[in-house]
Amino acid sequence: MLVCNIWKARVLDNQLPFIFLKFMLQIKWICPTAPTRPVALFGGFPCTAWFDAGEISEEAPSDLEGLDASAAHVANLLSTEPPNIKLGIGGFSMGAATALYSATCHVLGHYGNGNIYPINLSAIVSLSGWLPCSRTLKNQIERSRDGIRRAASLPLFLCHGRGDDVVAYEHGERSAVTLSSSGFQNLIFRSYNGLGHYTVPEETDEVCRWLTANLGLEGFRLN
Repeated sequence: MLVCNIWKARVLDNQLPFIFLKFMLQIKWICPTAPTRPVALFGGFPCTAWFDAGEISEEAPSDLEGLDASAAHVANLLSTEPPNIKLGIGGFSMGAATALYSATCHVLGHYGNGNIYPINLSAIVSLSGWLPCSRTLKNQIERSRDGIRRAASLPLFLCHGRGDDVVAYEHGERSAVTLSSSGFQNLIFRSYNGLGHYTVPEETDEVCRWLTANLGLEGFRLN
């Protein structure tokens, strides 16, 4: 089975995908680098980031234009794959936020600006992330019959460390609750005691097992 998955690396760090490349050889990994832009959270300092963020929170004012642009960039990369390929998006930190935002675009059928979302997704992975503007997105999904139907069939896997001092654990937990109550019935949330804003083998092993099960991969074993 051919599988295509985009792994969106977190701001200032694009090494995370290679943790999975060693194990998940049945997946075609596409690892784009975020554009360089000023980020308000860092005092306007230019760095690689998928969108601008002045505060990390579910309800903080969000750079919807930047989120739409990043989600569209990812969708355009995946749209060139053959039609029989299962597509997934995963990421860490801001990449995870963009992955979750892409999930809502998929179930709603459009971006925040109203343009049509062009691809079908089969898996979403979020590590140490959050869902931006979650209340607004939740209301939009709940008002859409098709959105609720699509949400129920899209598998999501969210992980977060309880010791995260960059994206606080509560943001990841609240995002998981919001997504579940919005109709994402196939959602798993994992927490890790003492884990900060980084990954550990226990977490990445769980991601590999989850991808294996949800994407129908065969013959995968962890070393």
